[in-house]
Amino acid sequence: MWCHLSALAGLIIPFGSVLGPLVVWLIKKNEIPAVDDHGRAALNFQLTVLIASLVGVAAAIFFLAFFCLGVLFIPVIFAISIAGIVFSIIAAVKASEGTLYQYPWTLTML
Repeated sequence: MWCHLSALAGLIIPFGSVLGPLVVWLIKKNEIPAVDDHGRAALNFQLTVLIASLVGVAAAIFFLAFFCLGVLFIPVIFAISIAGIVFSIIAAVKASEGTLYQYPWTLTML
């Protein structure tokens, strides 16, 4: 559960949404076997959210500079950020119930 909730550190610390699950996963993965699976899932999802947000920001800057359409990407970036928060909370609730939550639209990197 803490792997998923530690992603909320991104609300306070820059890149905390990735660093939080990474730290919890690295510290506890050998002590508690379930943390390995939950940590990988949380880290993969937060990395996916980070990549999608960076691509959105890059697209917004590009389209703002050349076509004045970059403003249209701001709601998309906002929606990606909100989805990252909501799905992390859902995953924490599922983890507290003892089930592994499969995040939607996640790139499997770890």
